[in-house]
Amino acid sequence: MGRAIRWAAGGIAIAMSLYHMWFSASPPPEAMIFRGTHLLFALVLVFLLYPAGGREGPRRLLWLDLALVALSAVAIGYIFANYQYIVNRIIYIDDLTAWDKAMAVVTVVLVLDATRRVIGWALPLTALAFLAYAVFGSGIKMQVLLEQMYLSTDGIFGSTLGVSASYVIVFVLFGAFMERSGTGRLFMDFALSLTGHTAGGPGKVSIVSSSLFGTISGSAVANVMVDGPITIPLMKKTGFRPPFAAAVEASASTGGQIMPPIMGAAAFVMAEYLAVSYFQVTVWAWIPALLFYVALFFAVHFEAKRVGLKGVPRSELPRLGQVMRERGHLFIPILLVLAGMGMSYSAPLCALVGTIATLPIALMRASTRAGITWRTVVEALEGGARDALAVAMACACAGIVIGVISLTGLGITFTQIVIALAQNSLILALVLTAVAGIVLGMGMPTTPAYIVMVSLLVPALIKLGVVTPAAHMFALYFAVLSAITPPVALAVFAAAALAKANMWRAGFESVRIAAAGFIVPFMFVFEPALLAIGEWQTIALAAATATVGVMCLAAALYGYLLAPLALWQRLALATGAILLIKPGIVTDSVGLALLLGVGAMQWVAARRSAPGGA
Repeated sequence: MGRAIRWAAGGIAIAMSLYHMWFSASPPPEAMIFRGTHLLFALVLVFLLYPAGGREGPRRLLWLDLALVALSAVAIGYIFANYQYIVNRIIYIDDLTAWDKAMAVVTVVLVLDATRRVIGWALPLTALAFLAYAVFGSGIKMQVLLEQMYLSTDGIFGSTLGVSASYVIVFVLFGAFMERSGTGRLFMDFALSLTGHTAGGPGKVSIVSSSLFGTISGSAVANVMVDGPITIPLMKKTGFRPPFAAAVEASASTGGQIMPPIMGAAAFVMAEYLAVSYFQVTVWAWIPALLFYVALFFAVHFEAKRVGLKGVPRSELPRLGQVMRERGHLFIPILLVLAGMGMSYSAPLCALVGTIATLPIALMRASTRAGITWRTVVEALEGGARDALAVAMACACAGIVIGVISLTGLGITFTQIVIALAQNSLILALVLTAVAGIVLGMGMPTTPAYIVMVSLLVPALIKLGVVTPAAHMFALYFAVLSAITPPVALAVFAAAALAKANMWRAGFESVRIAAAGFIVPFMFVFEPALLAIGEWQTIALAAATATVGVMCLAAALYGYLLAPLALWQRLALATGAILLIKPGIVTDSVGLALLLGVGAMQWVAARRSAPGGA
């Protein structure tokens, strides 16, 4: 029976992938049909792949899982069979039938249980709390609530599930095909050839390779588990402390969700909310993402210099020219996706073209052809669907939360509460939003955490004068950064296990390394030029000074610039860093003066300490 279940799940996963690939190139069905089909695929696969008895234990409750599969087919099939009745009825006016109510309850329970199986209890419990508020705290009639959840596109079948069905799965498939084409090895060799020989080279390799892989995987933990087994032992071998090595990998992997050209699933939700192209979201994200990775890079560099670590000998590293000759063509699918989005083609179509091109391009050269067969295609189709399940269920469950918020007006109430607590202080409102994002992200994936913040907190920021893209990017950043923020830092937990390091030390080290990531969002709220909004001269100046600022911040945190820093020099650099990151002629001038002053003292001290320098 176990083999039959595996075969059935594999076939359904492949069918799910092919279904979404087909509708990436052709107009999809009407929203409720398309999203319902997506949810049906996801529910069936979850109940088959995540059994009630646990994935590792015996399948004693197989009958329950099969019953839930059948119920899923009945509940979603009811919508398909009665679609004309559903679209022609007058919502909130016409009474629900007994079957309508029963199917609504069944669907809500199925979504909650499937989400619990895939991503744990946090999001289902959040959804249950909102449902309880709707029933007991708002006076909303049960019939209206069930109608919102099940028979409208404002609940479970809302826009968040639409993003998963239209965008996320095809990009996850793209990542699955890229991974199986050997692109992961290209990223690693490319990073090694560029930075492996420099001071702290393995740490810089982790940053470059994780940013490349993270931009196609969109998952911090998955990125750690792919990259970490190679980069973490290499960092430890060259002398980095285990907590530091774990923190570097966790931070670099987490940044993949905010790194264009292909960000995490939440970026697609943002594009849907703001009614802009996904390409526009990537334009906003470029400068903050680069600042994040520049800060990581210099943190590794200054730590390596401080403790006297060397890089990997060049004789042990791949050469850049050889890497590009043998595997450089594997970058072509990513370039195709970028070019397509730059020419204003739809993001799903661009992802589909990149996906279809991946394996043929890998077959072009003997160096990348080995091991690629028809089985590779089957495994990629199956693996892509499986990887998309967590996002699909998170989006469906988040739809319950969004449905309650829109039905009860809770979003407006919460906005008023935040403004009252902040007492019209934007800084305080930003701090409250940042804390909420980190707390929400501790218990649930980035996408639902971002969705909840957009519904409850972002409107308050916009009302206080923050431009809309900056408010949304602020929420996204702190939902992402929760993956490296103790006490619940999932990416750090995964990296610490690989590094055999203390999780708390690795967690606090990751916050130290990624400190710029916690500061930059506040800065682009006050200066949207850091989101590439405004005149190009203003954007260029803001980006340049902020880049120098994050470098200074890394130097201050690790106590090294050109030589070890005294305490007062670290304080001066930290002050200069904040002033440089915050755009403005006065702040930039003062920050630059502090940097040049400390740098000059360091240079003189280094000259005097060098042999024959005095």
